[in-house]
Amino acid sequence: MFKIEALASCLSSSPCLVTQITTGIIIGMLLFLVASGVTLIFGVLKVVNFAHGAFYMIGAYSAYTVYAASGSYYLAVGAGALGAAIVGILFERLAISRVYKENLLMQLLVCYAFALICDDLVKIIWGAQYLALGIPHEFRVPPIRFAGGVIPPFYIFLVLTSLSVAILCLLLIKYSKFGKIVRAAAANATMVSVLGIRVPIYFAALFGLGCALAGMAGALAAPVRSLTPGMGLSILIDSFIVTVIGGMGSIPGALLAALILGLTRSFGSLAFPLFVDGAMFMMMVAVLVFRPQGLLGERVTR
Repeated sequence: MFKIEALASCLSSSPCLVTQITTGIIIGMLLFLVASGVTLIFGVLKVVNFAHGAFYMIGAYSAYTVYAASGSYYLAVGAGALGAAIVGILFERLAISRVYKENLLMQLLVCYAFALICDDLVKIIWGAQYLALGIPHEFRVPPIRFAGGVIPPFYIFLVLTSLSVAILCLLLIKYSKFGKIVRAAAANATMVSVLGIRVPIYFAALFGLGCALAGMAGALAAPVRSLTPGMGLSILIDSFIVTVIGGMGSIPGALLAALILGLTRSFGSLAFPLFVDGAMFMMMVAVLVFRPQGLLGERVTR
C-alpha cells in the first residue's frame, strides 16, 4: 500500500517536485475557493450548506455552455459564478430562509433535497454522460519551465484567480459597509431591522456570494476535470474537511487547511495512492481531537 521509494525518488528530483507542488497548490486553491463559500455562509448565517457542491456543479455546467456558445473562457467563468449566485439567492429565499431558526437536521434535509433535484435537472438538461471543456484557447501556449519542471500558464491563472477572489470576499465581509451590516444582522437581526435595513435582502446577497464562490470554482476546474451529474459530492466532502480543519467560519484557516490537504493529495498519490482519502479523514480526526475549534478557528465558550 505504501510506496516510500516513489516518494523519495520524487523528492530527490526537482522536475517531479515542481510538478507535485504545483498540482498540490492547484488542488488546494480550488478547495479553498469552494470551502471559503462554505465557511462564509456558516460564519455569518450559521447555516451548514450541504448543497454547496450542487452550486459547484451548476457553475461548471454553466461555464461549459457559455464557453461552447461564445468561445470566451473569461465570460464562461463569469457566467458560472453568476449562474450559481442567482440559483443560490433563489434557494435562500424560497427554502433556506424558512429554516434559519430550525434545528440542524432540518437544514440538512432541505440542502440534501436541493442537491438531489439539481443532479436530476443536470441529467435532463445536459445528459448523464461525461463532458469535457478542455484547456481554453487563451491558454494553449507553451508551459513555463522552472527547476526542470513545467508549469502550464492556465494553472497559474487558476491559482491567482482563486486566491484574489477569496481575499476580496474576505475584505468585503471584514471592512465594507455591506459586510458590517450582514455581521450585525447575523448577531441581532431585530435590532438591525429597527434601523430601517431590510435584513432578508442582505442575507440573500451573502448566501448568493457564497454560492458564487462555489460556482466560480466549478468554472475554473471545468477545463481540468470531467463534468458529470453528482460531481459536487466529492468536492463537498473535501471542502467540509477543509472547513473543519481550518476552523468553522475562518477564511484564513480554510486557506491553510486547503493548501495542506492539496499537498497531501498530491504527494500522497505517490506515497500511499490507495489511502489518500483515508489520510485526509485521519488529519481531520486528529485536529478535532487536539484542537476542536480547528487550526485557526476561535474556541466557543458556553
